[in-house]
Amino acid sequence: MPDATPATPTRTPTPAPTPTPTPTPEAAPAPGPAQQAALDERLRKAAWAADVDLARRLVARGADVNAKDATEQSAYLVATSEGRLELLRLALRNGALVDDKDSWNGTGLIRAAERGHADVVGELLRAGIDRDHVNRIGYQAIHEAVWLGADTPSYAATVRVLTAGGVELDRRSPSAGLTPLEMARERGFDQLERILTTVTTAERPADPDAALLAAARAGDADAVAVALRAGADTEARDEHDRTPLLLAATHDHVDVARVLVAMGADPDALDDRHDTPWLVTGVTGSVAMLEALLPAGPDLTIRNRFGGLSPIPASERGHVAYVRRVVDTEVDLDHVNDLGWTALLEAVILGDGGRDHQEVVRILLDAGVDPMIADHDGVTALQHAERRGFDEIAALLRGAR
Repeated sequence: MPDATPATPTRTPTPAPTPTPTPTPEAAPAPGPAQQAALDERLRKAAWAADVDLARRLVARGADVNAKDATEQSAYLVATSEGRLELLRLALRNGALVDDKDSWNGTGLIRAAERGHADVVGELLRAGIDRDHVNRIGYQAIHEAVWLGADTPSYAATVRVLTAGGVELDRRSPSAGLTPLEMARERGFDQLERILTTVTTAERPADPDAALLAAARAGDADAVAVALRAGADTEARDEHDRTPLLLAATHDHVDVARVLVAMGADPDALDDRHDTPWLVTGVTGSVAMLEALLPAGPDLTIRNRFGGLSPIPASERGHVAYVRRVVDTEVDLDHVNDLGWTALLEAVILGDGGRDHQEVVRILLDAGVDPMIADHDGVTALQHAERRGFDEIAALLRGAR
């Protein structure tokens, strides 16, 4: 008897389509000699013009940071002599020959020291540059900073950074026949003479970290250089987890901060109160400290223990000059802290309505803050100003709506 169950038809599987290979992108052809020379020349011009954005694009296209012109200038060397810190960092990230020489057989360190660029000097020392190279006319970096420098704060910072970085201090220049200290004395540079006398006669501290913390707290920049030269850790901590840089910022010791920043101190180091060197500037209102910390690239998004950014306490306290400067950074001016207040709200709620707070409100409004952000209770800055009888501030806020 035939099977009543129909047979299941056999189906031949359809073969999967063969995937079309994705073409591998060809590498961009290397520029020819003429194109490379043109790129390199444009990069040098960008370096002289301090155009970091253009320099970054040119490097991405293959421009060589070490390529020199007929006068032995490269983008890297230009960055050192002209104090272009951001450009220098770009060059170092892209293969800069850190010990490269100019037409005077001088390193970038010598060039930077001659011009008093302390931050650049520190960056180069931390990049491992030859600290004690002697150029064609018989000078080391420390010699040029003194003999060809001036008795000014920038050269004082430069000399401190060089000494903190461990450069030789007792070698006589073959051309001048003088040590750095003798040069300072010969030039009548009282400040540089004092610094060099201190660092050449001070005893090595038994505990360099403790000596650094004490010097930073006291505002003794020369003692800071001595401690760093002895091997102190820039991130040493005291009993409240404060670093030397945080101590310097707290007490507004700007000369100390300049040395520490140049030597790589962290502007974002948190203490046990959740303060950082940068955050503290909003409390002190020190524009000079703000400027000293900016080369370190502080993180402007770190919040204090109240969830705020530096413009908020600065606005509350009526630090006009600080607010005027900080609005030109990338900090979020409309940030809301844990209390529900922006910088604008704090200027009104915790301010006194006087001239300083009026000016703070004006600066914030001119910088584009949102005047309609309300607090946790839905009350705007204008409503707070009206309730408190701050007529001048209320008028400013009405005009901004």
